[in-house]
Amino acid sequence: MNRNIGVLISGRGSNLQAIIDAARDGRLDARLALVISNRTDAYGLVRAREAGIDTLVRDHKSYASREAFEQVLVDDLRVRDVSLVCLAGFMRLLGATFVNAFPNRILNIHPALLPAFPGLHAQRQALEHGAKISGATVHFVDTNLDAGPIILQTAVPVLDGDTDDTLSARILEQEHRIYPDAIQHILNGRWTIQGRRVVFDQR
Repeated sequence: MNRNIGVLISGRGSNLQAIIDAARDGRLDARLALVISNRTDAYGLVRAREAGIDTLVRDHKSYASREAFEQVLVDDLRVRDVSLVCLAGFMRLLGATFVNAFPNRILNIHPALLPAFPGLHAQRQALEHGAKISGATVHFVDTNLDAGPIILQTAVPVLDGDTDDTLSARILEQEHRIYPDAIQHILNGRWTIQGRRVVFDQR
């Protein structure tokens, strides 16, 4: 696998920034080849441009179907020889057109300990459920919502006084730490998927 990664965003791009910082300081041996947003106002585009990374905006509403939108994304990434795709706050569920183009080559970060609390507002779900521990998960993406094999997780305690904002902020700190680590593990290539388990060669 080459070291070219593409990042898909929809918003502020704080996890994108964590990836940029990790690549810049040598913790992540990767080249950010392209950042694509489905929103023109995504602040992550500013972060990417300031870091000298190519950017594109592909508004999903401009395409006749999800398949057509996804095919354009696939083409954009392939032109730049991207081997690993990282979702960083990309607020579109990806279907077979995209997932099948990059089998076991799409990563996502989610603010909960999957399989608990998939989907939107995971931090609020944890609070409403009375969970004592939440966290962050990096996983492979398949065509189901937040359901692909888990690569890396970290736990974050849920405190009695937590609000949606305070819990989200503490989880986000851990997201920024583990996402570059997970990307590096996958780029290193010493792993297999056994059933649903991602197993790393410890040698």
